[in-house]
Amino acid sequence: MTGQEISGVIAVYKPAGWTSFDVVAKMRGILHTRKIGHGGTLDPMAEGVLPVFVGKATKACDILPDVKKGYHAGFRLGITTDTQDITGKVLKEDGRAVSLEELQVAAEKFIGRTMQVPPMYSAVKVDGKKLYELAREGKIIERQAREINVLSLVIDDYDEVTREGHMTVLCEKGTYIRTIINDIGDMLGCGGAMTSLVRTYSAGLALEECLSIEDIQRIVGESGAEGVLTRLDKCFEVYPALKLNEKVTGLYRNGVKLRAEQAGAEDDKVYRVYGADGGFIGLGRMTDGGFRSVKNFFV
Repeated sequence: MTGQEISGVIAVYKPAGWTSFDVVAKMRGILHTRKIGHGGTLDPMAEGVLPVFVGKATKACDILPDVKKGYHAGFRLGITTDTQDITGKVLKEDGRAVSLEELQVAAEKFIGRTMQVPPMYSAVKVDGKKLYELAREGKIIERQAREINVLSLVIDDYDEVTREGHMTVLCEKGTYIRTIINDIGDMLGCGGAMTSLVRTYSAGLALEECLSIEDIQRIVGESGAEGVLTRLDKCFEVYPALKLNEKVTGLYRNGVKLRAEQAGAEDDKVYRVYGADGGFIGLGRMTDGGFRSVKNFFV
């Protein structure tokens, strides 16, 4: 199989110290194709799940469902930095004691739908420029608060002497974990900064499924790219499956809008669409009395 024919998703374990683009560049070299993208930026200090899309599957990068993401984060109270993590410049230190009970009470206030101001050191764009670019120029601008949804937040461990600990967070897209830690610290009156971050779940892929870059390089060298690819439809399991019969599969693949009785789909609902052979085609939706493609990956 040539590099140009490879299509699918790879669950990559991004190592700390690498940018998400570093991983993409490395994958291009290993797989000998430039048609590669990733499904969600991780900060250089962070590690863990990075979905990497290859070939026709790169069409999925911009339409991944806004579903849950999982994180395991380390934190330290009593310190405030300009980046909201320990890689940044220390702006303030505070020695006040914080008990586990006080920490848990504060943390619980961040569960559910709340408003969050994105950090200056982030990829959020303002007037066409990324915030971190402005921050590196020494500029601090006013940012609009955005709604986030934290499904769960658990303090896993906390040392009241060092004021260091770890938390597990399950949230929706667009949530900054270091900002949660910073804001918890502000609520406690002492500040807080993130010390580590591992993404444990993203785009339907779990940490346990991830391959290190070294393993990917070894497997591809020994048995080819098929050995590292994961099914693309796994990233869209939040949507129900719809299998087309042999008669209409060809019509759908060619972009023909199917009648309601041909598709058997509910109105205004997105589906994972499979052909008569069971192969994943893409996403479809029933609108205006007809079933049409939202995005076809394999046609």
